[in-house]
Amino acid sequence: MATELVRLVTAGSVDDGKSTLIGRLLYDTKQILADQLEHIEETSKRRGDGYVNLALLTDGLRAEREQGITIDVAYRSFVTPRRRFQLADAPGHVQYTRNMVTGASTADVAIILVDARKGVIEQTRRHSYLAAILGIPHVVVAVNKMDLAGFSEERFREIEQELRETSERLGLRDVHVIPMSALRGDNVVERGEGMPWYDGPTLLEHLETVEIAGDRDLDHRRFPVQWVIRPMTEEHHDYRGYAGQVAGGVWQVGDEVVVLPSGRRSSVAAVETAEGALDAAVPGMSVTIRLADDHDVSRGDLLSDPERAPTVARELEATICWMSERPLEPRARLAIKQTTRTARAVVDELVSVVDMHTLEDRPGPERLELNDIAKVRLRLSEPLAVDPYAENRATGAFILIGEATNDTVAAGMVLTAVP
Repeated sequence: MATELVRLVTAGSVDDGKSTLIGRLLYDTKQILADQLEHIEETSKRRGDGYVNLALLTDGLRAEREQGITIDVAYRSFVTPRRRFQLADAPGHVQYTRNMVTGASTADVAIILVDARKGVIEQTRRHSYLAAILGIPHVVVAVNKMDLAGFSEERFREIEQELRETSERLGLRDVHVIPMSALRGDNVVERGEGMPWYDGPTLLEHLETVEIAGDRDLDHRRFPVQWVIRPMTEEHHDYRGYAGQVAGGVWQVGDEVVVLPSGRRSSVAAVETAEGALDAAVPGMSVTIRLADDHDVSRGDLLSDPERAPTVARELEATICWMSERPLEPRARLAIKQTTRTARAVVDELVSVVDMHTLEDRPGPERLELNDIAKVRLRLSEPLAVDPYAENRATGAFILIGEATNDTVAAGMVLTAVP
């Protein structure tokens, strides 16, 4: 049974063939139920499409979204013998930047679609930029509709070169470009016959083999405490464990520990799950850690390697995506939630905002509007143990919450931190 979960996010402009690509992935990996397929075949025939229109698998939802009923990220799952995949289908338009940020925030791989006839357009650069600032480790650019570009290798190489230049400018680390025809199925799951000149992997082959284990931060031990376990039964009278999800490093018995923000020191006495003791825990695993000393540790504290500890910060400089209809003004007061800890924050300065058309920074905006991506300085009411987002996506990410409404108003990524 496939156990490794890979999170994907798809992004593309209108009519790039995103729905067809997702439909093709589900169809060719045998994820579609017989009655679903029957319904799609009948609808395709009724519409006079002349082929089985796989876009219909996802378009019902998109039609709803575009009519303004709900504009949200759609999640789908599919399984192959090698891996489990969760696919977030994010809206592509600039006015839904916040939805793209939401869908992409936990992704291991971004799939960006490009129409082979149009090549790299403003939307392509925008999606690549978002993938870069969100630190998505792997990007696949699907150069789709190659059948409408005559399966031209020359055209593909032109687009590939332009994508390489864009990726270098934005600092994307691992970019893979694949020519395909989602409509015909060439290079999605099967190889197809249209492009014998392409000898790289199909999209699914690449997704099944892309190395994601190394993307986790294994160098800095980080463990945000989510829950304190004290059974208080006769059998476990003195038991005190700290439950949570490993956010960084490899945790083993005997490891030295500092509890932040208090700074108290101890060592790991046990690493456990409900099934019993473990030799080691790695990022992404949910475990209980017991310490050798009986310190007062509570939810919101962070256990860390004393030698490579995060910054216990009172001020942050961060990139945020503003998600509220109500503009953000300087001096605004908000709640900030980072890992399992919540504090209050004051917006000391709006440093700059990104012009989403040119991707250039515009300094000193008066306010931030819905979907703006900006650099801000925050002052905190109490210290948070943070890392730069580029080093650790778990301890470097936070959300801002409106204190009056309790709504999430921004997602943020730490750039630098001051004690």
